[in-house]
Amino acid sequence: MTSREFRERLGRRARRAGLAVPAPLKDSLEAYYRLLALWNARINLTALDLESADEAIDRLLIEPLLAARLLPEPPCALLDIGSGGGSPAIPLKLAAPEMRLTMVEGKTRKSAFLREAIRQLKLTDSQVETARFEELLTRPDLHEAVDVVTVRAVRVELRVLMGLQAFLRQGGDLFLFRGPSGHDLPAPLTPPLVWQGTYPLVDSAKSRLVVVRKAVVGQGAR
Repeated sequence: MTSREFRERLGRRARRAGLAVPAPLKDSLEAYYRLLALWNARINLTALDLESADEAIDRLLIEPLLAARLLPEPPCALLDIGSGGGSPAIPLKLAAPEMRLTMVEGKTRKSAFLREAIRQLKLTDSQVETARFEELLTRPDLHEAVDVVTVRAVRVELRVLMGLQAFLRQGGDLFLFRGPSGHDLPAPLTPPLVWQGTYPLVDSAKSRLVVVRKAVVGQGAR
């Protein structure tokens, strides 16, 4: 896929989703996508067809750009769990460059890719933790330290959600990227977690973003 073909396809998929992507952001997204494709030829970062499928652009780029509209006002801090090939974390960071980003990835080779992406894309205030998120729960400096926790390739169970909420400040949100099947959430949620809303992402993929808030002490949903 040539640069022109990529940019035309990205623009077409963005317009279909109701997004306007400025030229500098297109440049950054293309640089990320090219780097992902290069590394994916060596290690398995994604099973999506990066060369020709609209699905890859929708899943890896368009969905995070749509979710970026729901980020809190800058500056905010985001923790991405099971970062793998870098989506949704890196496109979110590119869309909101003031954001402080921490990517959590347990596999060393994937972590190496994420660090290289940070270097190549010149992402400021960005870091990688090579660990499973459960290991990070023992670190007091990460407790109630971020505004948003994003999750895509992690099985969503109530036990997992209760662990992840420890990283959130009160009033912070869990962004759960979900596909076309399955329930939005394991029911019922346990305080301090409160369902905020389910937002459609890419129509053709029937994907959605489920937002769960960590309630402020003394308050319910707000």
